[in-house]
Amino acid sequence: MSDHPSPEQRRELGAFLSSRRARLQPTDFGLPAGPRRTPGLRREEVALLAGVSVSWYTWLEQGREIHPSADALRRIGDVLRLDQAEAAHLFALAARQPPPPPAGNGPVSDGLEQLVRAIDVPAYVRNTRLDILVWNAAVADLFVDYAALQPHERNTLRLLFLHEPFRTRIVDWAQMARSMLSTFRAARAQAQDKAPFDALVAELSDLSPEFSAWWGDTDVKIFDEGGKILRLPGGAQVAYTYLALTPVGRPDLSLVTYMPREPAWERHS
Repeated sequence: MSDHPSPEQRRELGAFLSSRRARLQPTDFGLPAGPRRTPGLRREEVALLAGVSVSWYTWLEQGREIHPSADALRRIGDVLRLDQAEAAHLFALAARQPPPPPAGNGPVSDGLEQLVRAIDVPAYVRNTRLDILVWNAAVADLFVDYAALQPHERNTLRLLFLHEPFRTRIVDWAQMARSMLSTFRAARAQAQDKAPFDALVAELSDLSPEFSAWWGDTDVKIFDEGGKILRLPGGAQVAYTYLALTPVGRPDLSLVTYMPREPAWERHS
């Protein structure tokens, strides 16, 4: 990753800052609400709260070629109340975050592959581009027969937007698809080599109207733990808890498992 953000990164940085500024409530900062032309804080208010000049912050949002320090970014992030994923995204767009090892940094180890095969619950290993590299029979039964797909088709984002059964299998498909897109967006910003990410973006933009419409959003998210409701053959709906773990020494990989969620009365019995 270069020490200086590209023009595209600077534009993305400006759009990201603007979107996060717009979601804040002036009254939360002791500022009068009053009539405002646009929602959220004004640029001058963010600059004052972060301890930077108004013109400098304005240039930052406008995508001009300036190079904010890590300290300035941290203070801006604090004012904008960014969460962990959003703060990492801010630093990545400003080229101020050390890049993680590139995705695909060597094959999945034999031990990790054996672990995935041995796990009883649905599980797979994927990289930061969301390519599925290793899987077990349980997750194939739950989602799709990955072995029957071409390697380039074994991608979570591609399956979500282009594999029609995913739309009916996943209850509230749109919410899950946009959430996964937020994870992909954050990973692309931090990637040293963006070409594999951009190739997938180009393909999905051509083939999926939803992807094309949503790619311009600014949300970013870490895919770590959450819930998903699946509609199984026969119509039954089952809630799952998914959990993503990073193997030691392989920050480019995630081991993702799906566990059926126990009803509340069983957990407390």
